[in-house]
Amino acid sequence: MNERAASTASTAGTARAPRKDSVRNRARLIGAARQVFAERGLDATLDEIAARAGLGVGTAYRHFADKYELAAELLGEATQEVADEARAALAIDDPWDALVWYFQTSVTRQAANRGLYEALAGRGRVADKIRVWPELAAAVTELFDRARRAGAIRDELRAEDSVAVFTMLGALDTTPERRQRYLGLILDGMRATGRPTLPGSAAHYDSLDDVISDTKRTRRPR
Repeated sequence: MNERAASTASTAGTARAPRKDSVRNRARLIGAARQVFAERGLDATLDEIAARAGLGVGTAYRHFADKYELAAELLGEATQEVADEARAALAIDDPWDALVWYFQTSVTRQAANRGLYEALAGRGRVADKIRVWPELAAAVTELFDRARRAGAIRDELRAEDSVAVFTMLGALDTTPERRQRYLGLILDGMRATGRPTLPGSAAHYDSLDDVISDTKRTRRPR
């Protein structure tokens, strides 16, 4: 290899390295943000997230304009996780078991990341919400429809009722075991066992923004 070719190869190698570092640093920032937001909610700063990631704050600002942009990145991931859980539940043959698994799994995740979800409320990117919402709504609707057709749940229940369930359980500041206890009580109330018809009707949501608007609450002062 002549001197010019060697210099070109060296330059190309040097140019490729920052790209790898950039991808790695972005992943470190996202991982750190997941932890810091979960602990401190939206009170966390991008400086704190950078420190947790072991990076300089300048690196953080090269990847994200502010903490809200980073929160939007996480919400895209979190929203996809909910949709994935609903779709996975559809693989369970028994309609009631599928619905129970979906609630138990989602409530556990929600509790483990309570601060994170409070921090993310309303911060999602439009593109993420438009992409995930149809998949999520379709899967949860099918879970409820299957259970209703099987006679496992009250006939008047709809997928939108799950939003209220998650909101009530999300408001509990308690242990995982106790949260599952109260989920069990709610699920028992959903069973079709000849109980009186529920008053009122389920809410209607056309988008994730509608869900957030209906469930958003003021965070407790720290």
